[in-house]
Amino acid sequence: MTGSDEGVQSGEVPLVMTPAQSRAARGLLAWSEADLANKAGCDPSLVKTFESGYGDSPSGQIEVLRSAFTAAGIVFTESPMPGVRLGEARGVDEGTRLGNLTTENDR
Repeated sequence: MTGSDEGVQSGEVPLVMTPAQSRAARGLLAWSEADLANKAGCDPSLVKTFESGYGDSPSGQIEVLRSAFTAAGIVFTESPMPGVRLGEARGVDEGTRLGNLTTENDR
């Protein structure tokens, strides 16, 4: 299941995400289903249902999940097969890098 095309204008191709891409993206980010639901601001049952392949979630709900992933730096690939990879995170505070740790900021 990749969600319906609800809300997509005629002639446009909806940005879809497969359940396998969602599971793989969560794996790359070390997110649980609950983590994804929290980041996307949705009910955890949406994530569980979508990733299980049950039902046909509206594409708007799937796009919310996809947006949470892209904000965290996930890049979706479509060709030759759908997949995901970790890219650059946008607007994410990475914290202090190991080489910059001091006794002052190591708290």
